Amino acid sequence: MIQFQNQHITVFQSALYMTTSAIIQAEDAVIMTDPTWLPKEIETIRACIDEMIGDRQLYIIYTHSDFDHIIGAGAFPEAKVIATKVFQQNPNKKAVLREIEAFDQMYYLKRNYKSIYPSADIVVTRDVQTLRLGKVTLTFYLAPGHTKDSLFTVIEPYGIFLAGDYLSDVEFPFIFSNYKDYVQTIRTAEQILHHHSIRILVPGHGTTTQSEEEIVSRLHFSKYYLEELPLDNESLIDVLREKYTFFEGMKSIHFDNASRVVRERDK
Repeated sequence: MIQFQNQHITVFQSALYMTTSAIIQAEDAVIMTDPTWLPKEIETIRACIDEMIGDRQLYIIYTHSDFDHIIGAGAFPEAKVIATKVFQQNPNKKAVLREIEAFDQMYYLKRNYKSIYPSADIVVTRDVQTLRLGKVTLTFYLAPGHTKDSLFTVIEPYGIFLAGDYLSDVEFPFIFSNYKDYVQTIRTAEQILHHHSIRILVPGHGTTTQSEEEIVSRLHFSKYYLEELPLDNESLIDVLREKYTFFEGMKSIHFDNASRVVRERDK
């Protein structure tokens, strides 16, 4: 279940959709992202937090409000929550909770906590908003496109880039919100790589990497995909099938992306 680990960060990976939960240890705080998915997985993450926390404050960054990323929120009632203003003001909070309930009903899952939609204690409203936790600085960037409320976080001096559902090695861009926003967010990611010394990239789904070449490759492929998508290029499907092991399971999202581009263009 532990996908990646060094002295500062432990990344857990769920059996479902290769979803990640990162735990970063700082001198004055413990910072986590998106505790997820299955009950036993969240219990393992909870036990890890309990073992390391000591007298430090726990912070949880919710990268966005898709139900798989907030499903473990109720297991960490003591945490201070960090999320975007759009996440905080989401009018569909009850619908997200219904998705969690439907998932647990479908798979007969019981949890030892009540599912909740997290309420943000620290609300991110702008790019380059920062939070200082002792010797560690968190820099936030709004990242709409996958969802309206998505968030990038850079943690320094560790050089950790928490990318949410962007820059994955197992998923092409999933555009659930807005194509033009997604294009701009990839530009934001490129600016982050230019302005910060990034040494570790943690995607919301897929593999954590320390390779600068791999990080740049993921960025460039996202740009390529977004450029090709409006062209109705049939060969793009062949590229995706070759690149992504699980493409057959998610190809409908590619067609949804293409339809979204058409709808936005025709407005």
